[in-house]
Amino acid sequence: MKTKIALLILFISGNLLAQEQKMSDAEINAFKQDVNVVSKKIKTLSTDFVQYKHLDFLSKDIETSGKMVFKEPSLLQWQYKKPYNYSIVFKNGKILINDEGKKSAVDIGNSKIFGRINKLIVGSVSGNMFDDKEFVISYFKSKGQNIAKFAPKDATLKKYIKQIELTFDKEEATVVQVKLLESSEDYTRIVLKNKVINAKIDDSVFNN
Repeated sequence: MKTKIALLILFISGNLLAQEQKMSDAEINAFKQDVNVVSKKIKTLSTDFVQYKHLDFLSKDIETSGKMVFKEPSLLQWQYKKPYNYSIVFKNGKILINDEGKKSAVDIGNSKIFGRINKLIVGSVSGNMFDDKEFVISYFKSKGQNIAKFAPKDATLKKYIKQIELTFDKEEATVVQVKLLESSEDYTRIVLKNKVINAKIDDSVFNN
């Protein structure tokens, strides 16, 4: 029986290691180069998304879905469509919120935290984050995917975000999942799908 248990533990451990392994320096350099080449070509991007909000006290994640639209250099809209209509636009140094017709705005310039979060979100979409001096970055690989994990150095930002994990498709070198881990055990996981790159997007899309 002990032998069987030991074999089971080795089997599980082996599977976990196979799922996610640290990259070598050569693999990191190749990965960063691929992502940077692709991100420089992205002028616009639109994608469907499904967001899973995990709260430790709930047995089931809260699921929402919608569409995200990005236009360089920093126009960004998250439009939630299910189960409610809610949109957030990052534009001209402001966060514009439309909650089913109730509109409000937040000036990013008045908050360093909002400014950093905005930079994180735009960077996660474009993939252009690797030169940021504010994070300790670690790199991993799994079957068909590469993963970059960003841990904030700033103590204030750490109060809100413990780590950001970006999962990239190996072939396309674009982000397919964003995971934000909070200082507690709660986290938000956003899965991107049906991406359309460099289609024409009018600036009016970002009028919230």
